[in-house]
Amino acid sequence: MMRRLLPLIAFALLAGLLYAGVRMNSGKDTSAIPSPLIGKPVPAFNLPTLDDPTRKISDRDLRGTPYLLNVWGSWCPNCRVEHPVISDLSRSGKLRVVGYNYKDEAADAKQWLQQFGNPYALIIVDEEGRAALDWGIYGAPESFLVDARGIVRWKFVGPIDETVVREQIEPLLATMAGEQ
Repeated sequence: MMRRLLPLIAFALLAGLLYAGVRMNSGKDTSAIPSPLIGKPVPAFNLPTLDDPTRKISDRDLRGTPYLLNVWGSWCPNCRVEHPVISDLSRSGKLRVVGYNYKDEAADAKQWLQQFGNPYALIIVDEEGRAALDWGIYGAPESFLVDARGIVRWKFVGPIDETVVREQIEPLLATMAGEQ
């Protein structure tokens, strides 16, 4: 009799564990994935620009003013969702926005920008996704807020909306301005 009930008991235990896990994570913001880079210098990189593949930009070239590194690709549906917000943020002048074109064909990326507009002060390209490993990037959209010294202050996974700008990015910018 016990042999027949064992699979049923195992299933009930597994279902209970899954249910408890879902309940514990409900209401949590899964876009705020912790990054081991927070508080550390950006990973070293030397990547080509979208406009001129012979021109390379390094992590050192971006120091001096805070920036939002926005990971995007023409293949990414959620990048279209956040694009108007990124464009507004860029136009506001509050923050320099640097595009990180991830695993994309240059022609597709350029066509996408032509269609939707280019909010980026600069676009670096990681066609193979090798530098992305050092950043902990695993998809798009993702964004990193980097201070003027090149220290990662914040990471966000998923499309940024106005609430994220108002409640997360702007307060961090104010804090960073107070530190200088």
